[in-house]
Amino acid sequence: MMSINGTGQKMLRGLIALVAAVVLVGCASGPKYPPAPTTAAASDYNYIVGPGDSLNIIVWRNPELSMSVPVRPDGKVTTPLVDELVAQGKNSSEIARDVEKALSKYVRDPIVTVIVTSFVGPYSEQIRVVGEAAKPQFLPYKQKMTLLDVMIAVGGLTDFADGNAASILRAAEGDKRYAVRIKDLIKRGDLSANVEMRPGDVLVIPQGWF
Repeated sequence: MMSINGTGQKMLRGLIALVAAVVLVGCASGPKYPPAPTTAAASDYNYIVGPGDSLNIIVWRNPELSMSVPVRPDGKVTTPLVDELVAQGKNSSEIARDVEKALSKYVRDPIVTVIVTSFVGPYSEQIRVVGEAAKPQFLPYKQKMTLLDVMIAVGGLTDFADGNAASILRAAEGDKRYAVRIKDLIKRGDLSANVEMRPGDVLVIPQGWF
């Protein structure tokens, strides 16, 4: 076996120390984003209908024209006397006015109410969770939805997650990125780490080094 002299041993120890320092810095460092604001929800938010939602369309005094319909993958619905009505991207009031306009050709002064009974929402409004969540998935946005609500829905973190290095990519603010402390929130019960979500947010949970 080849022996290493004193100088070689010092160089080897120095190299090991340098590698260890780089690894530690890599574990402790990373992109630095501003902390996510505690409040983010807009007070005037209206739910936007998307493919997969179910709508209960009620035409006053015309039960034969009232029915529950799914929003098709192309974002449209069909009801009696109303074909190929675009529902995606609209709120329930806007859809009701569109149905009234279409029915006015056949019914005098129709009064329509639309109730959303099953919620998926358009892709642009959904909350997406990627990375080291127990069950990465998309979630329909709900007013005042928080980071804690999202983490409960996805089953928490995996054993390999670096929860305090997680971030939110906020489409509503031009893909601005914010830091969040998921580990502090769900492992230590630090409610100061709980923040509100916004429609279209992407929660990114990276894997830890160790």
